[in-house]
Amino acid sequence: MIPISDNFYSWKKPIITYWLIGINIAIFCWELKLDTSGQLGNFVNNWGIIPEQTNTAITNAIFYNSAAWIVVFWRLFALPLSLFVHSSFSQILGNLLFLWVFGKTVERNLGQQRYLLLYLVAGVFSGMIQIFMYPKLSIPVIGANGAIASILGAYMMKFPKVKIDSILPLIIIFIPIEIPAFFYLFWWFIQQLFYGIGSLNIPGGVTNLGYWGQFAALVTGAALMRMVKR
Repeated sequence: MIPISDNFYSWKKPIITYWLIGINIAIFCWELKLDTSGQLGNFVNNWGIIPEQTNTAITNAIFYNSAAWIVVFWRLFALPLSLFVHSSFSQILGNLLFLWVFGKTVERNLGQQRYLLLYLVAGVFSGMIQIFMYPKLSIPVIGANGAIASILGAYMMKFPKVKIDSILPLIIIFIPIEIPAFFYLFWWFIQQLFYGIGSLNIPGGVTNLGYWGQFAALVTGAALMRMVKR
């Protein structure tokens, strides 16, 4: 299922959504350049979340060496940065498609500042959940999955029954259909099974945000929209 539009029209331009899409595309193009020169691995290790490194640095800072706080702050600084790094064509296309279809309507309802705050805070929060749930994970966690999940949660809280114009691809035939927005709450998690398609050549490998982190972000988005509705 490929979502196309929710048919909400407004004179308000979703500027933040435009910028987020543009930044993600620009960084992914930079990743492609680094991939060709063999430097992508260092880039992803610096920008990605590595739970084992973060937990080890926190332990060292608390119990052994206060200088390790520098490493802790750097690893925590990677939390928002990791939202703009993607490991495959399928991951960035899937994330940006959902951001485009659902994000612009959420932005218009929340306002630009709260929308951007939701994107960043929920994305960082989901990364912290990943660090807590998988403390021994030694490969980078990257992608905007958590941030997009929060936008999806906010959208479903306000517009669960809205019909989403979608395309059902059947080999070489593309059938236009309308699907309730609530369906994409489930499809969002299912489609990520295919995010390995078109992977970049990242030495050591990477992983996407776990479902616990995304669920936490989704609940965060829904909670914020509910508070705004009141």
